Amino acid sequence: MSSLEASPERCEELSQSLAEIRDRVRVAVSSDGPTLVAVSKYKPASDILTCYQLGQRDFGENYVQELVDKAGQLPDDIRWHFIGSLQSNKCKTLASIPNIYAVQTIASTKAATALNKSIPSERATPLFIFLQVNTSREDAKSGLPSLTSAESASESELVLLAKHVVTACPRLHLQGLMTIGSLTESLASSERGNQDFETLKQTRDVLQDVLRESSGQWGVDGKLMLSMGMSSDFEAALKAGSDVVRVGTGIFGARPPKESVNLSYLLSDVT
Repeated sequence: MSSLEASPERCEELSQSLAEIRDRVRVAVSSDGPTLVAVSKYKPASDILTCYQLGQRDFGENYVQELVDKAGQLPDDIRWHFIGSLQSNKCKTLASIPNIYAVQTIASTKAATALNKSIPSERATPLFIFLQVNTSREDAKSGLPSLTSAESASESELVLLAKHVVTACPRLHLQGLMTIGSLTESLASSERGNQDFETLKQTRDVLQDVLRESSGQWGVDGKLMLSMGMSSDFEAALKAGSDVVRVGTGIFGARPPKESVNLSYLLSDVT
């Protein structure tokens, strides 16, 4: 068995869990089209290849070096989504991955500019990006403040960043907004609406109105996409209108403790 071949038992386990998540996605949303990103952080390339062989194409990673290493071993038609904190000095490395598809965690003009400059000239299409919004206002979470109205949005960090991407970053395409909601809202989402999801939807609506007043291409058919929902609340996110959900443990199982993971991935992303 090669290093990229999972055991028969692991293949069966992944087949069942991926099928279950796909079924739950179909039940949660009546329309076609939501993107399921399988978050493979800390998981071996053999797990990803197994899911790829089952038809999964969108995968998410949190660490640049881990993504570089895995992308080099796996099929080049995988659509890689970067969903971790991005430092400007890692943009060139990230942009060098030929099949990097989207970066979902842009939260500063500096990062957007660095990423735009790092896109290789031979890349045929712009790189999709999502702007990260801190809908829960938690200090521990990254992202920009949400928007409540067009009147108060004109000089907001989020609007200024969005306009910068649209007008000054031709190698990037503003695809939408992303959030990581609070655990409290996530746990309560099965009983009532998730306020973080509603906040992101409102922010999207306000930002769209602002962007429509200026020139430039963004979103899909005049609409910004929403990336919200993870293993514990993706069904509630889909029912709230999410276009992209990011599911890790629901597909791959519990992640190993951080101390047992190759620390070079973690250390290289903070230096």
